[in-house]
Amino acid sequence: MTRSLLGLCLMLSSSTAQAGLHYSGEQLRPLPAQWRGYLPDQRLLRIVGATVPLGTMPTPPLRDTYADALFKLEGLAAQRELTADEAADLGALHVRLGQPTKALAVLRPGARKYPEHFRTAANLGTTWQFLGDLDQASAMLEEAVRLAPAEHREAESLHLKLVNLRRREGKAWKGVDDLFGVAFSDIAGKPETGKLPAEAAALVQRLAWWLPSDARLLWLLAELAGADGDVRMAANILDGCVSEFALDSAEARRRRVLFRTAADAADLAEKPTVTAGRIAFRSPRAFRRTIDPTKLPKVKPEGVNGLPWAVIGETELGPRGKPILLPYLDELDGRQVALTGFISPIGGSKTDELTTFLFTENPVGCWFCEMPGPMQSVIVDLAAGTSTQPSRQSAKVIGKLIINRTDPEQYPFRLTEARIAVLD
Repeated sequence: MTRSLLGLCLMLSSSTAQAGLHYSGEQLRPLPAQWRGYLPDQRLLRIVGATVPLGTMPTPPLRDTYADALFKLEGLAAQRELTADEAADLGALHVRLGQPTKALAVLRPGARKYPEHFRTAANLGTTWQFLGDLDQASAMLEEAVRLAPAEHREAESLHLKLVNLRRREGKAWKGVDDLFGVAFSDIAGKPETGKLPAEAAALVQRLAWWLPSDARLLWLLAELAGADGDVRMAANILDGCVSEFALDSAEARRRRVLFRTAADAADLAEKPTVTAGRIAFRSPRAFRRTIDPTKLPKVKPEGVNGLPWAVIGETELGPRGKPILLPYLDELDGRQVALTGFISPIGGSKTDELTTFLFTENPVGCWFCEMPGPMQSVIVDLAAGTSTQPSRQSAKVIGKLIINRTDPEQYPFRLTEARIAVLD
C-alpha cells in the first residue's frame, strides 16, 4: 500500500464516524448484499468526504458526483425555499462531503419547519452523531423511529440502540457492539448465547452504509461473516479494522488472529469455505446506479466508444451464472471501447511488467477485504509485445470488448488487443 493511501485510511479511521444519511441520490439494492460487492461500494462512501492533499492521489470516486449535486441544491436554495425533501438531501450531501456543521445549519431549521418529516429527523440525528453529541443524536433518532415508514423502522430502531449503547459506555468500550444480545464464540458459525435474527446482516449492512467510517460496525460485520462460517471474510474484514483503521481493542486483535488461523488452516487443507446458511444474500452489490439510456452516447460501428462503469455495474448474474446485460452492452460486444480506471495485478502477482491485469473502477487497496466482484472489474489483455506496470494512478485503456456469456468460472468482461492510452 502506498504511503498516501495508507494515510488516507488512517485519517478516515480517526473520525468519530462519517454519518451515512438518507439521500435520494443513493439507491440501494436489497440487502444483505454479497460481501465482495457490498464492501467496495461501502468504501466508496467512506472516501467521498476525505480531504486529500492535492497531488497525492486522484479525487475520491463519487466526490465529483456529490459535489455537483450539492452545487445544484445550493443554487436552488439561493432562488427559492427548499422543500423538506430537498433540504434533507442538502444536509445529507454536506455530511457525505465532510461538512457536518453546514449540514446542521440546514437540518435544524428544517426540523423546526417540518417536524413530521422523517428524513430530516433521521439525517439530523446522524449529523449529531457525527459531531459527537450522542445526547442530541439520541433525541432526534427517537423522533426518526416515530416517523419512520415501515421499511425503515427496524433499521432506525437499531441505529437508536447503537447510539444509546455508546452513550452509556462512553470511552470505556472494549468489545464489539452488542446489538443482538449475542456473545460470539471461538468456534466460527456457533454464537455462544442468544440467536441472531434472520435480518441481522441486512440491518448491520444498512447501519454501516449510514456510518461508513465506523470501524466497530465493520467489526460487527466480520463477526456476522464468522457466525456464518465464512472465516476468510471475517479475517479479512478484521485485518482492515485493526491495521488500516487502527481499531484500539485487544479483543478485536484476538478475534482477528482466531479467524485468520482458521482461514489459513482451511487454505493449507485446500478446503473450500462452508457457510452455515445464516445469511441469505439478496444482491451481488449494494449500490444501484440509475442509468438513463437516452443519455448514453450512440454506439459507433467504427472507432472507439466510451464505456461507462455504471453500465458494467448494472449487469446481473442470471441462472447458471449467465450475465443479464443492458442492451447497450450487447451493442458494444466486439467493438473498440475506452475505459478509465485502475490497474491491479491478478492473483497477487508481484511482477513489475504486466501483460494481463485486472482493471477496476476504483483503486484496490486500503483495507477492504477482497478484490471487487466480477461486475466491478474487467480483465485486460494488452496487445502482443506490450506491457505496463502496476500503479496507484488512474489509467485509460482501449481495446476490443469481449463478453463472456457462457462460462461462469471466468470474468464476464474482457478487453483484448488492448493498449494504454493518454488520459483525457
